[in-house]
Amino acid sequence: MSTTVITPSSGAAEWSLPYKGHVGMLSLIIAESAIFTIFVVAYLFYIGKSLSGPTPKQILELPVFATVCLLSSSLTIHFAVGALRKAGLAAFRLWWFVTFVLGAIFLVATAREWHHFIYDEDFTISTNLFGTTYYSLVGLHAFHVTVGLIGLLLVLLLALSGRVKQEHTRNVDTFAMYWHFVDAVWVVVFTVVYIIGR
Repeated sequence: MSTTVITPSSGAAEWSLPYKGHVGMLSLIIAESAIFTIFVVAYLFYIGKSLSGPTPKQILELPVFATVCLLSSSLTIHFAVGALRKAGLAAFRLWWFVTFVLGAIFLVATAREWHHFIYDEDFTISTNLFGTTYYSLVGLHAFHVTVGLIGLLLVLLLALSGRVKQEHTRNVDTFAMYWHFVDAVWVVVFTVVYIIGR
């Protein structure tokens, strides 16, 4: 069944229904944005209301390197999709791999930060209100990064086995939308937790 509709007037542009993959991903992003909004509002509401320490100012350090890596991965995945669109399979695999590595570096940096908090600072999710909201919000984002990395790895393995070709560009671009969302959310989380929250 065709999804293309052509208007009868002469010279009118052809119109077609949007790609269902993009619509589905956009719907997911909207739903996930609502969830993140709830967690961000909760974090902002409870800032400064902990009855015991540590406070954000005492414990948080700006994760500049990790942030640069994650935000750069939005650029590299854009390059990857662009390369696939032009049938540059080798360039696609390279940029996709770089995207995976940058995302993995970010996740490792988050894990190291948590390890330091838990084992060196004795700061856990149950320490105080700050701990509860911090681990909940940053952990929610880390979960989404983990899901994204799994997706990146699966596509990379398929690409290395020769199963990703130019005709799969729309599918790959749909997944890239998710990764851009993860990066955009981190801008909000970084601003709220590491700048406003301190």
